[in-house]
Amino acid sequence: MEIAIKIKNLSVTLDGTVRAIKDISVDLPVGRAIGFIGPSGAGKTTLIRSIVGRQRLSAGSIEIFGLPAGAVKLRDQMSYMTQGLSVYPDLTVRENLKYFATMMGHPTSSIRGVVDDVLESVDMADKANALVSNLSGGQKQRVSLSVALIGSPKLMVLDEPTIGLDPVLRDSLWKLFNKLTAKGTTLLISSHSMDEAERCDDLVLIRDGQLIAHNTPSELKKITGTNTIEESFLKLVGDEKS
Repeated sequence: MEIAIKIKNLSVTLDGTVRAIKDISVDLPVGRAIGFIGPSGAGKTTLIRSIVGRQRLSAGSIEIFGLPAGAVKLRDQMSYMTQGLSVYPDLTVRENLKYFATMMGHPTSSIRGVVDDVLESVDMADKANALVSNLSGGQKQRVSLSVALIGSPKLMVLDEPTIGLDPVLRDSLWKLFNKLTAKGTTLLISSHSMDEAERCDDLVLIRDGQLIAHNTPSELKKITGTNTIEESFLKLVGDEKS
């Protein structure tokens, strides 16, 4: 199995005292929707920031497609969607996408087509000329996601990409995620929602900065003898304490 991300003995200490990540080692495969699942404060965002090269590591290493996390050569191969708004509120949706497409080096002649395709994929074509500041929270979330889609990256790192979206839009985005993985894109999706975990191909369960389990949803339920990922998580946490 081809590996997209190799994490070895990773530890991260914040502010010199808080051990946010505690000796995590895991290999994550190419072309899968990989869920980083755990409660708020589990360490998911710190782990994601480490993978995209925005977090100083206290120990261990991370390789992405054979290169160290944060390497310049990875910039064209991966994208990162943060929890916070990552676009300019005083520009329209289209102006934001044109700007980011230009910054990524797309030829001027192709930018309109790129922007139109991305807008269509996140169901925002009807809001192309709206100011981002006038959009709802869910719409702003989709604009941030659309920026991450520009350039067809090999790896997309998405921190809570469906938060604040209604069930219909969430389902629409998961259909998009499935199309991306079918084409070979690797998706790393952080969520505290256990029902989102059921949609992933591969799961990394995290609690208190520690790796609780890594497996497919079906295998985790089989191993723990449970019917849902939430039940699996609770059983694994209980077994860890006993």
